[in-house]
Amino acid sequence: MNDLQRVVGRIRKFRDARDWMQFHQPKDMAAGIAIEAAELMELFLWKSEQEQAEIVETKREQIEEEVADIGIFLLELADNLDIDLLDAIEAKIEKNAKKYPVEKARGRSDKYTEL
Repeated sequence: MNDLQRVVGRIRKFRDARDWMQFHQPKDMAAGIAIEAAELMELFLWKSEQEQAEIVETKREQIEEEVADIGIFLLELADNLDIDLLDAIEAKIEKNAKKYPVEKARGRSDKYTEL
């Protein structure tokens, strides 16, 4: 069992001990990801580059908790939908490599349709 499988098992155990699967439909899990991501974004909203660096130092624990919340929701959503997250990530990296070839995309933030 790898680390990812171990963590997913802990998430399932936590959820199932509380009988929460009934509330964890795909729409709700996707909303949870978006809500937790918004909470993370709020920490940096309207902050300068220097202020962002300070926030990373002074609010590190809060940032880690928001990142963890996003990760928990994502891992459970993938598990509930029987998606192998690592395989999906590998496939997406390959797809992005074709959309954003190094010779066209290096150092640019343009969308692939604009390269």
